[in-house]
Amino acid sequence: PASSGEDEYNQLSDREKEIFMKFAEGVSTREISEKLFISVKTVNTHKQNILDKLGLASNADIVKYALKKGLIRLE
Repeated sequence: PASSGEDEYNQLSDREKEIFMKFAEGVSTREISEKLFISVKTVNTHKQNILDKLGLASNADIVKYALKKGLIRLE
């Protein structure tokens, strides 16, 4: 079971963290698949795992989570 906020993010695999950050920066699923040389389906699978592990529901939630945790900054 996920514990407090900081630990949830650290439960993500390195690949999931990489994909999480791309979504947080507003990169599209297709662009992520092209940049990482993986299929769109694989990106979506990783994304679903990320959402499940962090208890999130959407790309907007990913961005909010990343901002709250200080993983990304507004320019």
